[in-house]
Amino acid sequence: MKPVPMQQGNPIKIAILAMGGQGGGVLADWIVDMAEHAGWWAQTTSVPGVAQRTGATIYYLELLPESDVQRAGRQPALALMPTPGDVDLVVAAELMEGGRAIQRGLVTPERTVLLTSSHRSYAVSEKSAPGNGIADPNKVLEAGRAAAKRFLCFDLQALADRAGSVISASLFGAVAGSGALPFAREDFEATVRRAGLGVDASLRAFALGFESADQAPAQPAPIDLERPVPALPDVAANPRTQALLDAIKRDFPACAQPMLAVGARRQIEFQDLAYARDYLRHMKAIRDLDAAHGGEGQQWALTCAAARYVATAMAYDDVIRVADLKTRGTRFERVRAEVGAKPGQLVYTTE
Repeated sequence: MKPVPMQQGNPIKIAILAMGGQGGGVLADWIVDMAEHAGWWAQTTSVPGVAQRTGATIYYLELLPESDVQRAGRQPALALMPTPGDVDLVVAAELMEGGRAIQRGLVTPERTVLLTSSHRSYAVSEKSAPGNGIADPNKVLEAGRAAAKRFLCFDLQALADRAGSVISASLFGAVAGSGALPFAREDFEATVRRAGLGVDASLRAFALGFESADQAPAQPAPIDLERPVPALPDVAANPRTQALLDAIKRDFPACAQPMLAVGARRQIEFQDLAYARDYLRHMKAIRDLDAAHGGEGQQWALTCAAARYVATAMAYDDVIRVADLKTRGTRFERVRAEVGAKPGQLVYTTE
């Protein structure tokens, strides 16, 4: 028998771009569960990637009403991967992931609703660049406005944090509020309740995302570029380092002293006091060069800049250094804070 074509239209096609730990899989499962409970055919696939942060994954979903299937008289064959120019809804859990979706051609002005969080999770290239290496978020916003039929962009991570939940919940609310899917708010909320985990917090984040979708300003989340150098202490915490502190105060201009103290501390952590003394010896040579070329009249710009770069170069993050940082108690405390672990909860980390 000749196959009967689907006359009612194509499936709703959704691409979700999320990094590890952002709950992209949870969001995809919620959408599938909601569609199936509403009597739709639904399928989700995922392609993990190795991004410059924690590993970005593309989740692809296709949703088709049962009425279309019955009308066609055959089971649908749903696609496994998104096709450029053929996606109805793109959801990105971070601003640059939205930019990646645009680069891949998944966002088109004729049909695609682009929903992305405006917050940033910085790439390795941004973190390792000398000085301020943060990419310009406004370029992604401009591309989103030009490429999408509708562009919704606001800080969904901040909404999730405010609700004590995770970004997948606020994204789910924003999807509902966008009107991009033909399901009622009650269908979305019932899906969260069926999941049965962190329901109250998830519903709070869902509500914030839903309410914000109508008034999304499409502007980047604020970036705090102020990272003040700690003030120079009057007395060293350890008597053995007092001589280093005295040398910094005696031999270097005041503007460079706070960064030099931070740099010396890093050398001690990396190796020992002798290595920190080597750092100051190198810096004295740079100070002399700076002075010989009018450094005082230029606010000792060379000395101040070199204090940071020489410290970084001398204390390279090799395997031993990384192992030291990853096994510190302060790191585990930070991880617990980032995932919102409660007292007594076990947190497992996988390297």
